[in-house]
Amino acid sequence: MKKSKDYASLFRSMIDEWKWLLKYAKRYRLIIVAYILLGMFSAVMSLGTSLATKFLVDAVVQHIGAKLPQYITLVIGLAVFQYVFQALTSWLSAVVGSRANNEIRHDIYSHIVSAAWEDIGAFHSGDLLNRLEGDAASVSSGVIGFIPTAVTRFVQFFGALGIVLYYDKTMAVLALMSAPFLFISSRFLLKTIRKYNKQSRELNGKILSYSEESVQNIQVIKAFDLTRQYISNFKTILENYRSMRLEYDKFSILLTFCLSMLGLIVSYSCYGWGVYRLWQGAITYGTMTLFLQISGSLTSSFSALASLAPTAVSLATSAGRIMEVTCFDEETDADSVRAKEVLADSENGGVTVVFDNVTFTYRDSESPVLRGVSFEASPGSTIGLIGPSGEGKTTMLKLILGIVKPTDGRIYFRSPSGKTVDVSDSTRRFCSYVPQDVGMFSGTVAENLRLVRPEADDKMLEDALRSADIYSYIASLPEGINTLIGEGGMNFSQGQLQRLAIARALLRNSPVMLMDETTSALDSDTEKRVLENIMEQNGSRIRIITTHRESMLKYCDHIYKIGANGEMAPTAKE
Repeated sequence: MKKSKDYASLFRSMIDEWKWLLKYAKRYRLIIVAYILLGMFSAVMSLGTSLATKFLVDAVVQHIGAKLPQYITLVIGLAVFQYVFQALTSWLSAVVGSRANNEIRHDIYSHIVSAAWEDIGAFHSGDLLNRLEGDAASVSSGVIGFIPTAVTRFVQFFGALGIVLYYDKTMAVLALMSAPFLFISSRFLLKTIRKYNKQSRELNGKILSYSEESVQNIQVIKAFDLTRQYISNFKTILENYRSMRLEYDKFSILLTFCLSMLGLIVSYSCYGWGVYRLWQGAITYGTMTLFLQISGSLTSSFSALASLAPTAVSLATSAGRIMEVTCFDEETDADSVRAKEVLADSENGGVTVVFDNVTFTYRDSESPVLRGVSFEASPGSTIGLIGPSGEGKTTMLKLILGIVKPTDGRIYFRSPSGKTVDVSDSTRRFCSYVPQDVGMFSGTVAENLRLVRPEADDKMLEDALRSADIYSYIASLPEGINTLIGEGGMNFSQGQLQRLAIARALLRNSPVMLMDETTSALDSDTEKRVLENIMEQNGSRIRIITTHRESMLKYCDHIYKIGANGEMAPTAKE
């Protein structure tokens, strides 16, 4: 009973996954129709070649010389046309397949980047990349090729079956002897193939995740002399994958052997029956040739139809994995009109950031990180957030950025005239952000800065770099602002990267500047120069700083301490 329920659940899941796949297929329906027509023509040509060969052989045996040129021309013509249609089908598949692959990968990437941070944060980046590459490639080829292949095989199968039934019904029965075995074993095959497909995808994701994380943290691995340990761990993961693959390969080899033996029995049965009928004089040599060709075509097309089941399972598995990361609600910039209106109204006087009795709890936690937080940050003010590590300072900045949403309460921006807009993904245009981990991308210094302000000229970049006290260093480099920043900030020190991140935030010139442990890698003199430059710029800008440094607090107008219970209270400067 339990097995039946499991099978029913599996079948329902596959139906849902195929519904999702068919939505993609609708985009390419005209191309798929063309693909189907080409495939059908190719199948008809193949069957026509077999019939033409029958007539040719009979003409040769019966010495009907007058018709030989006609039959020879027909056989050659049909064979050539068959290969032409096959070539066109392959070309169409290649052209459309690459387009579909790009579009599906683009859609997945868009969903991942646009999904809420808490939703997508549950997945490892390596696993996401595996879905973006491996699963997307599988789905794109399946979306274009599966339906046309299925239709073509059906045409080939029923065409061959019709011809065999016309000439000899017993031959048709012999050619389909493998059908009962395939139908009886289908339930077991579907479950087993799906299990191995899922395991394979998951283990591939683990391999990619582990290798990606290792490469990103290679300095730490070397510093703690963990090289051999990580190599050993990676080998263990690969061995797990190998064991799973060997298990699947054993299953696949056994299945192939059984199907091959079944096909051999069917083929020789058909061959024997054909010889027997020929010996009886019931059929001609041409008909015997036709039987041998068509019975092989019938058996192969039926096997091909049966093999579509594993392909369907594999596609459904990949579709299910993609659905897992594309089912989340996307950030759509829905409040952009209101946000732009409030931002324009605040251009001269600045905005006020308001927390109204805000409580926030992460999904995987039972205790609130913030509890009943209420405060206002007025234009031109500098707010300091202090407290033990992990007690909610960075979470405050995430809430202001709309990266996470309050569990309870309200956060909003208010313009000088009293217009308000609740914090969401649409209000990020109000903020500049300097994260703890810097967040510089591979590319030149100029490219990194212009990410937040594409129209900025070199003079604007220079001003931002001067304010961050990094211009003199950048100017001394041979390539200047066109110097490359390597992956993970390679070629620059942590302190230099922090100042580049500050320059980027200043270039954005937003009414709210959020700084998360901004100067942790700077010496005291550099920190002082940078902070003084920040305070001098844009008198209406709000600056919200999280810090453990006492030296930064002297620049703050108000200081709030977040306690272990999630409550936030004002505290005096020491």
